[in-house]
Amino acid sequence: MTTFTIGETDFLLDGEPFQVISGTLHYFRIHPEHWADRIRTAKAMGLNTIETYVAWNAHEPVRGEWDATGWKDLGRFLDLVAAEGMHAIVRPGPYICAEWHNGGLPVWLTSTPGIGLRRSEPQYLAAVTEYLERVYEIVVPRQIDRGGNVVLVQIENEYGAYGSDKDYLRELVRVTREAGITVPLTTVDQPMPWMLENGSLPELHLTGSFGSRSAERLATLREHQPTGPLMCSEFWDGWFDWWGSIHHTTDPAASAHDLDVLLAAGASVNIYMVHGGTNFGTTNGANDKGRFDPIVTSYDYDAPIDEAGHPTAKFHAFRDVIAKYAPVPDLEPAPRPDAPVFEVPLTGEGEWMPASTGSASDDPATFEELGHLGPLVRYDVDLPANAPAVLAFGEVRDLAWVHVDGTFVGRLSRTLHERALAIPAGSRLTVLVEDQGRVNYGHRLGEEKGLIGGATLDGAPLTGWTATPIDLAAAAGAGAGPLGRALLRGTFEIDAAADLFLDTSAWGKGFAFVNGFFLGRYWRNVPQETLYVPAPVLRAGANEIVVLELEQALEPVARFVAQPSLGQLEE
Repeated sequence: MTTFTIGETDFLLDGEPFQVISGTLHYFRIHPEHWADRIRTAKAMGLNTIETYVAWNAHEPVRGEWDATGWKDLGRFLDLVAAEGMHAIVRPGPYICAEWHNGGLPVWLTSTPGIGLRRSEPQYLAAVTEYLERVYEIVVPRQIDRGGNVVLVQIENEYGAYGSDKDYLRELVRVTREAGITVPLTTVDQPMPWMLENGSLPELHLTGSFGSRSAERLATLREHQPTGPLMCSEFWDGWFDWWGSIHHTTDPAASAHDLDVLLAAGASVNIYMVHGGTNFGTTNGANDKGRFDPIVTSYDYDAPIDEAGHPTAKFHAFRDVIAKYAPVPDLEPAPRPDAPVFEVPLTGEGEWMPASTGSASDDPATFEELGHLGPLVRYDVDLPANAPAVLAFGEVRDLAWVHVDGTFVGRLSRTLHERALAIPAGSRLTVLVEDQGRVNYGHRLGEEKGLIGGATLDGAPLTGWTATPIDLAAAAGAGAGPLGRALLRGTFEIDAAADLFLDTSAWGKGFAFVNGFFLGRYWRNVPQETLYVPAPVLRAGANEIVVLELEQALEPVARFVAQPSLGQLEE
């Protein structure tokens, strides 16, 4: 039986010192037909281990409807890692952050009345226990001491930055051990004393998350983990992007230097990310530390392996460093050609937003009250005779387009802290609201979406609202309804499936689909200017592209370009 244990100074593989050199791949951000390729490319960089989060809301978006197949087949992903002769680290949360919507927690969970998130509250613990037991059904037989490849399992995630409920952590450990997890258990926190103290237990092995000043960070970690191996289990080699900002990058040489310091100290490492992937559909998260910043569709992360699986300069810099400390396989990822370049004319099919339905209520219903997991809800209300007037909401979450009698009159942005605007006289007010991404970090986790806190017109309550959830897949299928933006559609022929990059710079804001596959959001509000189209969603012969434009497309043309454009870099 193969064993993986924690020694006085090292991880021990069958009793021999073992330095974990790992990289993060999120199976839920990568097309399943690309899993094997991304794992093999990571191995070619010199990694001996692959780490992944488990996104609860990917597996169970609707309570009781658990799915671990297809894109969500964690078992198959771990088996592909094993097939490459690599170990695996599993981080099931239940909270994962990851710039993933709602930090990985299902909306049905966070919207449960009276629930206490990430603490020892009965409703929360009952749901978390059921979730973890399902994950561990997959992980337990794949542990290294049972002939598999899983060597570490993490408890919670950067918990010290959020709370200090030790009973909660102990309950997660109990559930984990009783489910049959026998490999070492870890925690991770930024190497700040209060986070390390709050986020762990004596029986758990502490690890750190950081991307620079490696020697200093390791010293702080050692103060709180006096014995056992040091490990940076999130070595931040890049960063994420949000709308309205720049494309964040880190210097390959500087990142390689910090990696070198880690490995030279004998520390184990997990590179976050080795390959970031994509927030397909509307799975992106958001941050709010006084300003609401939704994450872009790409999760390229400036990683050593880019969004489309290409090795970068950082890949080669990291491989050179790793080769100083561990064997690097004689694998050279094949060079990949530029993507095909062509244009597709799009035909406008008119309006696509559905007509108003549903019963009226005093205040606009939230997305949660509607049980709606999509990004758009249409709100309607009859206007009194006193318009023109000032329309005001308690809060807009997150972006609202306001119409009077079908005419657009203004937009309200949560990011810009906008809540009110003057509207002209009319009889019918329609507000289209977009959930731009659920907050994934901090105490705004699980907040409601929609028009929050009621509405007033010149200070008087405006009541009698109907709320109509919009099914994007249905909207992409056919244009209908009395109000909306452009639905654009086109077809194109290709000889063979290949990765593509869709240029969205001539469009305003909206969503794009290819062959029914939801690529994600686009927005002229920088930085991202292309959407990645993975080859497995295409086919030789005829293919279809559908665009749902929320504002205004300058040109009814879809352009596919040779390389991605993720935005301007910081000067």
